[in-house]
Amino acid sequence: MWRKSPDGRSRDSGFTLIEVLAALAIGSVIIMSTAALTWNVTQFFDHGTRGVSEADRLVLAIDRLAADFGAARFAQRLTAGGGAAAAFIGRSGKGRQPAKVIFVSGDTVSTSPEDEEVVVLSAEASDDVTRLVRRRAPWLGPRTQIEGIVGKDPVVLIEGRIDIQFTFGKVAADGSLSWQDTWFDEFTLPRFVRLILRSRDTRADLLDGAVFVVRSNAPPSCIADNPSAQCLVAAAPTGANQPQRAGNASQ
Repeated sequence: MWRKSPDGRSRDSGFTLIEVLAALAIGSVIIMSTAALTWNVTQFFDHGTRGVSEADRLVLAIDRLAADFGAARFAQRLTAGGGAAAAFIGRSGKGRQPAKVIFVSGDTVSTSPEDEEVVVLSAEASDDVTRLVRRRAPWLGPRTQIEGIVGKDPVVLIEGRIDIQFTFGKVAADGSLSWQDTWFDEFTLPRFVRLILRSRDTRADLLDGAVFVVRSNAPPSCIADNPSAQCLVAAAPTGANQPQRAGNASQ
């Protein structure tokens, strides 16, 4: 501010203490308001981005599972008793053992054994979070003990406060479809694999029972996005080749 000296001439005397304090107070209010606005915008942006990312991640996981099961191949493995069974092992996760599915998958065109690998899908719990983890391992032929394979290159497909379960669908010669909780020492692959993601908070199935089609030994006319049970039954085994173990089947 400007003041006059005793001799009548004006000079710059600077700001008073009160003016400085007032300026600091106003500046502090502006800074606090700006910080609060920035925090709110950041929180809303992060929440929206995280929601979209989780939805996209779930869609990618479903696509990955559909591709894996769609590329499943029929291969035989030696059982503990010296017999032969399909190289496909699955357990639902309804009991004490967590859900797990092991099968041979590979390129859908090439028939070279080098293009085949074992896919291991396992539900793994840590703290209060359950994850569906995908691993892979080389398929070395019928003598491969796939039930003991752990796999490498883990990729978390799905995670959250959920219970993960699988069930396995079998089509009978009359066209009826049944679901069972295990698939072990069967002579064929399942026709369908159903994934259930149940929220621990609401107990609702988050996917409404997503069903994946195993097309390995279906006839060519059934190779479509959504083949029907009537189409797939054409390749259902009969007679001596019919699977003899029903597991925990239910209609």
